[in-house]
Amino acid sequence: MIQNLLVANRGEIARRVFRSCRTAGIGTVAVFSDADADAPHTREADVAVRLPGNAPGETYLRTDLLVRAAADAGADAVHPGYGFLSENAAFARAVLDAGLSWVGPPPEAIETMGSKVESKRLMAAAGVPVLSELDPAEVTEDDLPLLVKASAGGGGRGMRVVRELAELTEAVQSAQAEAGSAFGDPTVFCERYLETGRHIEVQILADKHGTVWAVGERECSLQRRHQKVVEEAPSPFVDRHMRAELFDAARKAARAIDYLGAGTVEFLAAPDGRFYFLEMNTRLQVEHPVTENVTGLDLIALQLSVADGAELAADPPAAQGHSIEVRLYAEDPAAGWQPQSGTLHAFEVPDVDREFTHGPGLRLDSGVQAGSVIGVHYDPMLAKVISWAPTRDEAASRLAAALAGAKIHGVVTNRDLLVRILRHEAFLAGETDTAFFDRHGLDTLARPLATTDTQRLSALAAALADAAANRAGAAVLGRLPSGWRNVRSAGQRKVFARGDERYEVRYSLTREGLRAVGYEDVALVSADPARVVLDVSGVRRTFEVDRVLDTSYVDSALGSVALTVLPRFADPDAALAAGSLVAPMPGTVVRLAVAAGEPVAAGDPLLWLEAMKMEHRITAPADGVVSELPVEVGQQVEVGTVLVVVGEKE
Repeated sequence: MIQNLLVANRGEIARRVFRSCRTAGIGTVAVFSDADADAPHTREADVAVRLPGNAPGETYLRTDLLVRAAADAGADAVHPGYGFLSENAAFARAVLDAGLSWVGPPPEAIETMGSKVESKRLMAAAGVPVLSELDPAEVTEDDLPLLVKASAGGGGRGMRVVRELAELTEAVQSAQAEAGSAFGDPTVFCERYLETGRHIEVQILADKHGTVWAVGERECSLQRRHQKVVEEAPSPFVDRHMRAELFDAARKAARAIDYLGAGTVEFLAAPDGRFYFLEMNTRLQVEHPVTENVTGLDLIALQLSVADGAELAADPPAAQGHSIEVRLYAEDPAAGWQPQSGTLHAFEVPDVDREFTHGPGLRLDSGVQAGSVIGVHYDPMLAKVISWAPTRDEAASRLAAALAGAKIHGVVTNRDLLVRILRHEAFLAGETDTAFFDRHGLDTLARPLATTDTQRLSALAAALADAAANRAGAAVLGRLPSGWRNVRSAGQRKVFARGDERYEVRYSLTREGLRAVGYEDVALVSADPARVVLDVSGVRRTFEVDRVLDTSYVDSALGSVALTVLPRFADPDAALAAGSLVAPMPGTVVRLAVAAGEPVAAGDPLLWLEAMKMEHRITAPADGVVSELPVEVGQQVEVGTVLVVVGEKE
């Protein structure tokens, strides 16, 4: 029996495994990089072992350090979580060679499915439908559109969609570079791309006694950069007949490689219901909670018991109700999904249960909390928020309301996008294929929930909260109940920014109450540094305000708004040269496409930044000439660093 488990991972999956271990009475061991020294997963384990450094290559991807950590902490088993070394056969062998139990499939199964090229050939031989592989050198117009994919790894890295033959060479080179960096294997291949396909996956669980469960299917079609954003179980696209065929194909895939433990067989389904094998993830999936919620199973507890040799029942429990999961990322969808970094000053989602539950309600699986620092070394996912309800509509409504009411301060997130998706009529109708974002417009879906009027009211609330804070801090005025004076004085003025928008608030607090320019229908009910109540045309609205440095975070039932307080006088030295392109995030310059003095056209790639495990292309905003290129390959840059200056052509 496993007595003491090391989780070779970090963040929310480490916390999730620890949760099941506590229930089972199993001791827990965490590992942590220097960046994660104070992370929740580090503090929640019984003991924790430091992995010196920050980058994954020197910490969570070091087999030798992880095996040594298990020995030093007295662990007798290792759970790999997902990502990092979870699908690395050499790591699994090293764990077993050290005399430890491996909570996962045999290394041979991991190795077999680790190559997408070889696994597809094996699946075809086992009778599982597959898409034919295309040789990049032999692709023709008739093969378009196609998908360039990394043979090793996943998570959307090393993957490119090609719709024009002229794009193929650059797409292959870019995918190879990203795959080599992420997985140590630059091998890529091509296959036909279904523009409106459905990403359907089947959760499997197999024991040592020959039983293979197809636990249920999940739909994960809503993706950005080929990474999942919304997942649900069951799929609204799958009927009873298709489900039986999917389950049969998944069991064939598992038996073809003598699989053991939890895994996922992923399929791409065409609009006509035909489906094709994509890959098999020989690990637990990020989206496993939706399957747990509809079945009542604890998949991690089952992983542990199967690793101990337990025998599964003949069949898994039937699914009941509907569960939806969203991935809350620190990223800006409206700015090309740019990942964000910084301190998470507040993080509260209403009515969630952090422990595993089954039944109506909301669940939060998170690796962060208020005060956590979101860095550049790891994936920008903050949390998974999951709902369960008897019907799909109820599950979507409950989840959207919780997200809309969440208090998230410090970093830009995709929260508003998620709410708009969950409330979109096409989503509610089950029209959730992989072209959802293209069809409905990312600009529309990523639009802030807070309207212009809401932002104006939030700016007024922020100004009044600041005034209340100033009064509270004043030696004399802090003892007075209000801010009005016995003589008329000049009004107050504050200017806030939200993106490119500016909100100027001019107001006075008089005996008659609030007088604010442009807010004639607004009356002040009460104001303190953290809470302002306004009467807007007879309707009372409450605004909660949190001022952190030069940013005011304002939350209300109308939406959440982050407002930057602008200084009264601008610093002339802060202006950038015309044509300057700055780093939108901290990262590393990994490739340059131009040199100083070269002419460029609008949209041409200039360089690539690597941040949060992805490459981000910086392109020319207009035709011109590269007048300055102050960075070089390998250089670390911070947000706002000038990367390149594109001047006008002479």
